[in-house]
Amino acid sequence: MMKEEGNENLFLRIGVKGGGCSGLSYGMGFEQEQSDADLLLEQHNLKIVVNKEDAPVLDGVKIDYKQNMMGGGFTIDNPNAIASCGCGSSFRTAERTGSPGEC
Repeated sequence: MMKEEGNENLFLRIGVKGGGCSGLSYGMGFEQEQSDADLLLEQHNLKIVVNKEDAPVLDGVKIDYKQNMMGGGFTIDNPNAIASCGCGSSFRTAERTGSPGEC
């Protein structure tokens, strides 16, 4: 994906925002810079930035990309989630419930 963006030096930003029927949803995208409010992680030669406020909610998260006959997509396994919606795109934790909205 970074090759398609034309810049293999980008950071992958992973974050959490309010929304979805359970209150929180994930966000992922590419960034050119990290800020002072970010933690920098590295996995498989990929630089990942996470806002320090989101770090506790994302601690221990496993992200995978799976391909099947219906297509492909990212799966997120979050050990901190105590509830998630039926469509699997939103969640909540014991410490952060977020602001529920439409899935």
